[in-house]
Amino acid sequence: MNGESLQGRVAVVTGASSGIGAAVARALAREGAHVALAARRRDVLLDVQAGLEEPGGMVRSLVAATDVTDREQVKALVERAEGELGPVEILVNCAGIMYYTLMRNLREDEWERTVEVNCKGALNCVGAVLPGMLARGRGHVVTISSDAGRKVFPGLSVYSASKFFVEALSQGLRLETAGTGIKVTTIQPGNVATDLSSLSTDVEALELYGQPGEARVLDPEDVAASVVYALRQPDHAAVNEILVEPRDEPV
Repeated sequence: MNGESLQGRVAVVTGASSGIGAAVARALAREGAHVALAARRRDVLLDVQAGLEEPGGMVRSLVAATDVTDREQVKALVERAEGELGPVEILVNCAGIMYYTLMRNLREDEWERTVEVNCKGALNCVGAVLPGMLARGRGHVVTISSDAGRKVFPGLSVYSASKFFVEALSQGLRLETAGTGIKVTTIQPGNVATDLSSLSTDVEALELYGQPGEARVLDPEDVAASVVYALRQPDHAAVNEILVEPRDEPV
């Protein structure tokens, strides 16, 4: 596509061990970006790294086992990325979890984990890259949100709340950094073929609301394509939000 080249730009991708995060890492590498892959499972990250397509062998990458809920680990990730790859111009917040739960069933540990990863994790990542982006007058923060950040779905009340948080955080950051050279984008996918729903232990919620429908859902690569589209816009143009849904599951 026409637009800004990602060649040689440095990106940090969290949640890069599987699903959307792994697809985003692969897509950025194909575009010629240098990529720092972060997630908790180093061995799986190494598998993703080994599969990166590097045009002309010019793309550099690194793997960093990182828990995004730990602020110091996230800071260390960004410092290492800048030391080995160069100034971080792109952050893609892909780390996230989702549990189907009914509020009355009080899955409080799962509620807390959702807030820790989806909310606190996003904050930690933004905090780690923002000073450098502001100092350089250039940067792009992309966060994988959800259509559940626009509309609350039953069985996903806490997950939806966490994505509403992400949307508010991104909107506020976008407003506060206007004129600084920074762009802020949220990608809002509908159902995607990942293993997120396998984390759920609330059988009642799964039976009521977590059963697959007949529509073909999105592939992680569909979401990654939306990320690349937003990143490749001309410098003066910003894509603030992208809602991407399975064709037959509109919201």
